[in-house]
Amino acid sequence: MHTVGVFEAKNRLTALLDEVEGGGEVIITRKGKPIARLAPLESGHNRAKARAAANGLREASKGLSLGGVSIKDLIREGCR
Repeated sequence: MHTVGVFEAKNRLTALLDEVEGGGEVIITRKGKPIARLAPLESGHNRAKARAAANGLREASKGLSLGGVSIKDLIREGCR
């Protein structure tokens, strides 16, 4: 991540977009104060992150039990 002034950002927009497209991030300043951040858009769905999260939950739940209570019993209890 690096910082550029507004004037430089206007003059180098295409190059800055190329940098952001490659995963970089640019802070745009006016008179030395940060006013905007140019960053890549994240798609709505990231399968790799979702898969990693699901795997993490599976690993974390290994060895855990409901102490003999069934899922149906818990659902029934929650509906009361």
